[in-house]
Amino acid sequence: MTSAMYTHSAPVFKQMLTALKTILAQASEHATAKSIEPDALLQARLAPDMFPLLKQVQIAADFARGISARLAGVDVPKFEGNEKSFADLDVLLAQTLAFLDSVNAAQFEGKESFEIVLRPGTPKEKKLTGQTYLANYGLPQFFFHVTTAYDILRHNGLPIGKRDFMGAY
Repeated sequence: MTSAMYTHSAPVFKQMLTALKTILAQASEHATAKSIEPDALLQARLAPDMFPLLKQVQIAADFARGISARLAGVDVPKFEGNEKSFADLDVLLAQTLAFLDSVNAAQFEGKESFEIVLRPGTPKEKKLTGQTYLANYGLPQFFFHVTTAYDILRHNGLPIGKRDFMGAY
């Protein structure tokens, strides 16, 4: 039997990040075809106090790696976060997908009650069970950033819809 913690994390992240990777390739092609400076899309945001597309993608990838690593009991892979182009984001997502392929269901067994400590040793330290971490913190954070990336591109004229957002499942 496959761990529900695994089933509701790594495969979901892979589905959504693969779809996001495809959408970003479409955005790059769209920018070229419409003579739009790529930075106009990469730095686009929905509101002045929100992160731009580039950062939304970086954070979504960070959450996918961090959640999966913590639940699998392995070190969270560190990335510099210095992506500046669609090509850089493509590499980031490919590396994240490769990491997600490296974890397996057996590593997630019994992690429902495993203690996850966020921001240890800081005033913002928070302790959560694995189940709460995934269902009430990790997945909502991940989906917020993937959805916001999609919304930024849609708002800026990329002709994408729900099927593009969902990807293959």
